Amino acid sequence: MNSALGIGMTSQRTRNRMITRLQEKGIQDQQVLAAMSIVPRHLFMDEAMAHRAYEDTALPIKFGQTISQPWVVARMTEIVMQQTPKKVLEIGTGSGYQAAILGQLIEKVFSVERIDNLTKIARRRFIQLGYMNVRTKTGDGFLGWESESPFDLIIATAAPEHVPIKLLDQLKVGGMMLLPLGDNKQQSLVKIIKTETGFEKKILDSVMFVPFLPGVIRK
Repeated sequence: MNSALGIGMTSQRTRNRMITRLQEKGIQDQQVLAAMSIVPRHLFMDEAMAHRAYEDTALPIKFGQTISQPWVVARMTEIVMQQTPKKVLEIGTGSGYQAAILGQLIEKVFSVERIDNLTKIARRRFIQLGYMNVRTKTGDGFLGWESESPFDLIIATAAPEHVPIKLLDQLKVGGMMLLPLGDNKQQSLVKIIKTETGFEKKILDSVMFVPFLPGVIRK
């Protein structure tokens, strides 16, 4: 592990326990596990919560949002890597942790966040940690990032009740969208493949994310 990345404050044993838990829960992709062991999760949350960073649980961050459970991040990343994408759009930057993991594995990562203060915090983290292949902007996630489309893959870290059509339009043919879908009572992780004639949809896991909301918040 590289202490220069800021993970020296946590013990090797603590980080190894997180990786072991992920393997016990079925995460097998060695590249994903390596990325999870390198990216300093404790730097993507408030200092007061950093001591819990390597627990396998979602934790609160600023502005009523959460940093996802490590298993969920690993599971979604493992599914993403089955597509071997080179250019990915993430909807819902949040803390920036999922984008940072993707940035270890994928050539270009674009991330959209509706809360401007979260965008600014995540951008500073990416710069400080040297993740120069991750770009983020403040915007309405339902609109995606049209000027950078088409994307090999689109991943959402918040749950809409219906699939955003404008995001589907920004996928390449053969590309995949991975997102939680549902309301605040029941959500499923859904994989959608764009074909020449339409879309193929598959339900994967039961999950629970913050809601996917329209608009932009600038304070």
